[in-house]
Order: sequence, then C-alpha cells, then structure tokens
Amino acid sequence: MPTTEATGNSGQAFRLFQLISPSLPVGAFAYSQGLEWAIEAGWVDSEETFAEWLAGQLQQSIVSLELPMLNAAYEAAKQADWPALETISQRMMAWRETKELRLEEGQRGAALARLLPNLGIAMPAEVKISAQRSQIIGLALAGAQWQITAADLGRGYIWSWLENAVMAGVKLIPLGQTQGQQILQRMVPVLEQAVQDATQIDMHQAGSSAPALAIASSNHEIQYTRLFRS
Repeated sequence: MPTTEATGNSGQAFRLFQLISPSLPVGAFAYSQGLEWAIEAGWVDSEETFAEWLAGQLQQSIVSLELPMLNAAYEAAKQADWPALETISQRMMAWRETKELRLEEGQRGAALARLLPNLGIAMPAEVKISAQRSQIIGLALAGAQWQITAADLGRGYIWSWLENAVMAGVKLIPLGQTQGQQILQRMVPVLEQAVQDATQIDMHQAGSSAPALAIASSNHEIQYTRLFRS
C-alpha cells in the first residue's frame, strides 16, 4: 500500500480529533459564554444576529487572545519551559473579565488536567497548577507530546469553540439543526485566516477586547432562569 503524507500523519490527526471531540469530559457543552443572556436581552434572535455574535467573539477574543496564547504555550511545552506556562496560565485567567468566565477557565482546565495523565500525557509537578488554571496549558502539553503541529492544534481549538457555540445557539435561540450546520459552513472560510492572523500576535501583545461578552457574561451570572452553567 503506498504511503502518503496523510497516512503518515493519521495518528496525530486522530489524536487531535480526540482532543476537540464534544465527548471529551471537560464540560465545554455546559457553558454558553454569555450567549444565553444575549438571547434573553434580544441581542441575538436570529441566524443572522447569531453569526454576527460569533464573528465578533472570533476576532475580539479567539484570534486576539486564545490562539496566540495557545501558540505560545505549545512552544513552551515543547521546550519544557514551565515558568512560561505558568505566566501564560496566569494571563489567561487575568483576561477573563467576569467571575463566570474565570470559573469556566479553571473548571475546564482542572478537568483536562485530571484527564490527560490517564491518556498517557506526562504532567510534571511543576506545571500541574498551571494546567489546572487554564485548559490552554493542557491542550499545549497534549499537542506537543502527541506531535500535533501548532497550526493543527489551533485549527482544532477554533473548531471546537465554534461547534460548542453553535450547539448552544441551536438550543437557545432556537434554530433548526440545518441552520446550525449552515452557520458552521458560513464561518469556515474565515477560520483558516483566523489561525494565520493569530500567528502574528505574540503572547506579550495578546489580549481581549470583548465588552459585549463581558456584559452578557456578568448578567448571565444573575439571570433568573438558565440552562447553561454559571
């Protein structure tokens, strides 16, 4: 059987699929990241306004903060630079503007940190607290040890974020399943550019400016009726 580049990389590809799977037990499905309140407030009420909400979060948080930090964490993990990973995890937490977003960051980080050693990922004592603080650290450790490229890890991260957000929107707005898939398809052309744009931002330039997300998240903390975790 001829060997192709795709065949040679299949192990890493399947590992990446495992990391971004909705079945990964880190609780990503339990959070709406402010979307639930944005819908109640009337900010998001249709397929069109939902796509606009997603595009805003993509540029104001994912591209400007999360992907650059993931890239930096990946390089630090490859070099076993534990102090750098600690700095990254602290900055990730500092950029979370509400109590709800900070709790989500820590809860997902802690869940991933518990899981990864059971999947064969080495988690030295020096990095354990950093990994429990932010899921970015666990993803970087897994990506480096499983030899997933930084670009593919970023692609997986951004797809996982988008898929979880669309699943929440389909449930809350509500939208049909076909509309949800159409939104995913609509966003695909901008995802690769987002991954490339993030490579131009180093960890010292990274930051988030998403006031709508912060307002929605802080109001979601006290929203009377909620389906999603706060």
